[in-house]
Amino acid sequence: MPMTLQVLYPVSDGTTFDDNYYQSTHMNLVAEHMGTHIQSQVVTKGLAGGPDTPPGFHAIATFVFADKGALDATLASAGPVLADLPNFTNVTPTMLIGQMYG
Repeated sequence: MPMTLQVLYPVSDGTTFDDNYYQSTHMNLVAEHMGTHIQSQVVTKGLAGGPDTPPGFHAIATFVFADKGALDATLASAGPVLADLPNFTNVTPTMLIGQMYG
């Protein structure tokens, strides 16, 4: 059964997020260390939380895996990616691991 990993970077007072670094450097680290296990991915940059509402998230990254084994392999190789977080944000991201259906 396909699995997902979502990494959410919430906005709150005083949080920072360097979108250029995230796109040009961090996502290259993701590809280098985790990419062989990722079936597909999409990153959404937060622009708004609705009409005339600021975004609740700087970004949300969604990764899809063929199965739990591929997800587990990715998590086991994520050390360098996690160590890079302070280079582009002061946010502690929230992660959601899920099972796809539908």
